[in-house]
Amino acid sequence: MNYERIRKIVLDAIQDAVAQGLIHGTSGNIALRDDVDDVVAITPSGIPYTGMTLEDIAIVDLNGKWLEGNFKPSSETPMHTAVMRARKDVKATVHTHAMYATIMAMGENPVLRPITPPHCEFTPIGIVPFTMPGSDEVADKVVQTLGEKGRSVLIKNHGMFSCGKDMKAAMMAAVYTEEMAVTTYYAKLLGNYEPMSEEAEAAMKALIEADQAV
Repeated sequence: MNYERIRKIVLDAIQDAVAQGLIHGTSGNIALRDDVDDVVAITPSGIPYTGMTLEDIAIVDLNGKWLEGNFKPSSETPMHTAVMRARKDVKATVHTHAMYATIMAMGENPVLRPITPPHCEFTPIGIVPFTMPGSDEVADKVVQTLGEKGRSVLIKNHGMFSCGKDMKAAMMAAVYTEEMAVTTYYAKLLGNYEPMSEEAEAAMKALIEADQAV
């Protein structure tokens, strides 16, 4: 079987996302770009993740053309591959319909700010207006909202999209974005919402970036 390594990483990640409650049923999708060849391993479309095998993970090229796999690739393949084409630093992408991230993307002026220092690695988090799932339009809007350095965005009435230099980094972005959304939701519900100041966020981001550069 070709590309067994990246298929296994994607399979392990999607099962981890299910275990953590980030993904339910067949919603959500995860992708990983090969380090050498310009191909991407991505979860298939409409197939339950429990019981999934390596052969079920689809292989596509960077334009989303289906190359291998028992089932056709995720309908959100355009979004994953568009980000990977635009961002050479991105090797892994995670899209989920996590509940609290989805809630935080709604309203007239949605915003998600860091609550604790680890959140600062993944902010600012832009909001993508609702566009039909699986379309080139939503793919373009996600690319635009992520920009050159973004790690996570919220997609209104749809969920979140996170990315990173490898699968660990992309999953961390997804986990901490949902954590940020959960703490924000409950803090606002209790009436004691107080995110980190912009000054503290900037200082923490500088510290994180300096540490990662070593």
